[in-house]
Amino acid sequence: MNDMEKLNDKLISILNEDMVSIILSNPKKKTGVTKVKVRPLEMKGEIGFQFTRYEGTQVFHENIAKDKALHMLMEYIANDFKQAQIITVNETITVLSGGKGNITMIARKVKSERKMPLSHNRQKTYVLPEGQPVPFLIDLGVMTKEGKIVQKKYDKFRQINRFLEFVEDILTELPKNREVTILDFGCGKSYLTFAMYYYLKVMNGYNVKMTGLDLKEDVIDNCNKLSEKYGYSEGLKFLKGDIADYNGTDKVDMVVTLHACDTATDYALYKAVKWGAKVILSVPCCQHEINAQIKNELLAPVFQYGIIKERMSALLTDALRAQYLEEQGYRTQILEFIDMEHTPKNLLIRGVLKKEAASVPDNAEKISSIENFFEINPTLRRLLKDN
Repeated sequence: MNDMEKLNDKLISILNEDMVSIILSNPKKKTGVTKVKVRPLEMKGEIGFQFTRYEGTQVFHENIAKDKALHMLMEYIANDFKQAQIITVNETITVLSGGKGNITMIARKVKSERKMPLSHNRQKTYVLPEGQPVPFLIDLGVMTKEGKIVQKKYDKFRQINRFLEFVEDILTELPKNREVTILDFGCGKSYLTFAMYYYLKVMNGYNVKMTGLDLKEDVIDNCNKLSEKYGYSEGLKFLKGDIADYNGTDKVDMVVTLHACDTATDYALYKAVKWGAKVILSVPCCQHEINAQIKNELLAPVFQYGIIKERMSALLTDALRAQYLEEQGYRTQILEFIDMEHTPKNLLIRGVLKKEAASVPDNAEKISSIENFFEINPTLRRLLKDN
């Protein structure tokens, strides 16, 4: 029995009311569908499946019978996506699809069974499932000891899961055959850091060495105590330090920067590029630099409104950061995030270092014209030019 036949048999066995969700991610093609989510539902008294397809900024829903759902999943995994995450009531299965049709399946049993209703209005399936107690979420007051979400904490629970969806999308970019080094700059209270470690290490079995960096000594001390309490201290440590001056390593697989204020984000992105990080996840905050520099005689009447100038400066800052990363060989996206506790900013810059040698269109001249038009000289541009 070949890999595709094994996959077909596995899907037949799990396409029933015991399936919780299937998420297809990491597309093989640069255009078209970027993600597909599948969940079971009741269709005229029989089991069916709702496919949710993501194409750019558009989302499409389609309810499909079991036989057709099986065929579509096989086609998607064989031709369109590198990864599938399958969650059932008693196991989690990761499917990796190679370029030559080779399929790898990694199954992990879950301790507690979870049954999901099949109605159209069924509760959303999260990366961290409801009903499964998670230590750091209990300490945060997000979950009860039984794994039930505290009603007032649903926003935080949604935010954590939304962030993990971004991590889920780049999972196959991280090596499974060696230690994965991850740095989180400006980690703060670190609930997203703990969530990322839990997802990678506990749920998906990655050999992770993660370091959180922050300037507040009391915050760092508390995070280290929690890491020891949860049994994570071997792979998750927190240090007091500044992003710009950090030199604790010379090779990193993934750099995360959440609500790093103003140019601290630029220094973190520069460090990530310098280390050749395979993945960058950055939620910028408080972009003051360009707001203080930006000038343009034509737009002067618009810039007299402070809030408009501020928002235009913030959007310009992040768009240029993404383009600077493109110049350094990253495939970048600017994605919508959920507002963070520390900032109303809700954009995330995701960069994945390209494996292929093909070059992107050279936008250097156009970017230079934009910088001249607004009379700006961003920190990330200077750092990259100087080195």
